[in-house]
Amino acid sequence: MNGIIRSWGKILLGYQPSLSIEITRECPLRCPGCYAYGSEHLGGDVTLREVSDFKGQALIDGILELVARHRPEHVSLVGGEPLVRFRELDVLLPQLSAKGLHVQVVTSAVRPIPAAWASIPRLSVVVSIDGLQPEHDVRRAPATYDRILKHIAGQRIVVHCTVTRQQVVRRGYLREFASFWSDQKDVRKIWYSLYTPQVGEESDEKLRVEDRARVVEELLELREEYPKIEMPKGLIQVYAKPPQSPDDCVFSRVTHSLSADLRTRITPCQFGGTPDCANCGCIASAGLGAVGRHKLFGVMRIDPIFNTSIGVGRVVKRLRESVSGVALDGPTPTSEPSV
Repeated sequence: MNGIIRSWGKILLGYQPSLSIEITRECPLRCPGCYAYGSEHLGGDVTLREVSDFKGQALIDGILELVARHRPEHVSLVGGEPLVRFRELDVLLPQLSAKGLHVQVVTSAVRPIPAAWASIPRLSVVVSIDGLQPEHDVRRAPATYDRILKHIAGQRIVVHCTVTRQQVVRRGYLREFASFWSDQKDVRKIWYSLYTPQVGEESDEKLRVEDRARVVEELLELREEYPKIEMPKGLIQVYAKPPQSPDDCVFSRVTHSLSADLRTRITPCQFGGTPDCANCGCIASAGLGAVGRHKLFGVMRIDPIFNTSIGVGRVVKRLRESVSGVALDGPTPTSEPSV
């Protein structure tokens, strides 16, 4: 609740309380269905592998500069593969934590997670795992199960599984996944997202209508059986009826997403391109969607209050920018990126 109140204050002041940064264009994996390397992710003119990115002190300074400008409450560091920049993160993560920020690093755990990260306050290390070992090891090599289990030792990670159609065609698949990872002592939470396609996409990963309904039903059961599945009922129910457009999505409206050059804006949300919102399965979108649909005192939904707050924030932002002469969304890095 304290986090929600602080975030609400930032919205009223014209800031977006969530900042998502692709900190590198590099990744040793070639996962099928990865939105970050899709041809339309950055609008079609350039792909993530083609943008310039930063290394060393330039990367650290660039991210700290973005944090100072955007004043987020929550920072997500994604990629590419963030562990490619583990030396920079060793320096950066304690500094972000010292600012009182909640930080999330999303990784494949393709290399060891530094032991010191386990003691950094407000840091969540989220490891993406694409199903059970036979399927995951094919999709995610070289970040195989054996390597993940070795590399998360001594941590308290969050396991994140994106549910694809290949998984749901076999009954009990999600239960087996929950059972295996619930038994791992280095895992503190399990999250499930649903695969989010682009508009017009027809792929092996895309869930059908009946698949989505079955997944929602199963997740509602699994959350009662496995305490490590930290997914409120309201969040899962949003998967059954997701926001229909970015304008209806709380997450897309409160999150500023940037690519690895620390300049290029990813719109309309972290997926980029033209995401099929009617088939959205983003856990962040669903979580904030559940907050927006919550009824205060059982009477009034939060959504209208949120929309009003966004409007107030836009006015405040324009006033602030007119006084300072600096656009909040303008580029900030002063160092040259690597090539």
